[in-house]
Amino acid sequence: MSFVLDAGLSALETLQSAGVTMGYGSDLLGQMHGHQSEEFLLRGRVLEPRDVIRSATVDAARVLNMEGLIGTIAPGAHADLIAVYGNPLKDLAILSDPARLRKIIKGG
Repeated sequence: MSFVLDAGLSALETLQSAGVTMGYGSDLLGQMHGHQSEEFLLRGRVLEPRDVIRSATVDAARVLNMEGLIGTIAPGAHADLIAVYGNPLKDLAILSDPARLRKIIKGG
């Protein structure tokens, strides 16, 4: 397992240094679905928190060719928002801990 994790983290570093746009996502299914938000912490091992959050918002929209529709807070966009206890730019673990989510707004 460590080999796969190390290879994945190395790939993130390589992609980041090459300037590749990386969308956030996970292919976990079934019982593992509840662990998808842990991807924030994994990416945070090699990427800056702002880059991890950007990969789940504006960069994901760019990858999906949906800029301006998702991943942004703007008139006409399909905004999903979360309010959290704390600052995820200082502690990405906030985004992986349901107890620290204060409010979730879907399709805002």
